[in-house]
Amino acid sequence: MTLQDKVANHFAESIQTKQDASSSLTELIVYGSQKMVEALVNDKKILCCGNGGSAGDAQHFSSEMLNRYERERPALPAIALTTDTLTITSIANDYHFDEIFSKQIRALGQANDILLVYSTSGNSSNIISAVKTAHEKELIVIALTGKDGGGLAPLLNGSDVEIRVPSNSTARIQEVHLLITHCFCDLIDQQLFGS
Repeated sequence: MTLQDKVANHFAESIQTKQDASSSLTELIVYGSQKMVEALVNDKKILCCGNGGSAGDAQHFSSEMLNRYERERPALPAIALTTDTLTITSIANDYHFDEIFSKQIRALGQANDILLVYSTSGNSSNIISAVKTAHEKELIVIALTGKDGGGLAPLLNGSDVEIRVPSNSTARIQEVHLLITHCFCDLIDQQLFGS
């Protein structure tokens, strides 16, 4: 297989995964956006987190909310819990890495806020801890996952939304998570500010 063939395969797999996700996840993506809009309309905020590339997705979402997506509009309240290295390293050092998000949620989260989590496997201990804390604080969880949903999926309750990408490839799942993030941004803008 040539290098060009490998590139073509990556594109083909990405396109196929996105088509599979489009046919199975569209309604859930809309529903997740509606949950976020309801929170924002009621003066609530969106907290978001993930690890590695998923941390990048969380930060990407919050930056699109705080600044803008594709149109001029007021800033919307979203906080990435992945960005403060002093907080993250002090919690990891003084307590445990599993607590880096949950301690922030205890301090910042309020009932009916949204916790938007990104986890390709659904098995990250700090994400599972974040979801448990979110439930204690009565936040609504929107979980972007992949594979079989991991240990995260069974923790979700009837108020939560899981959007599970139908793939076992971390790279393909992350690519679809980014597309879902952009869908969220567009749908939130549409619902809050019209066409």
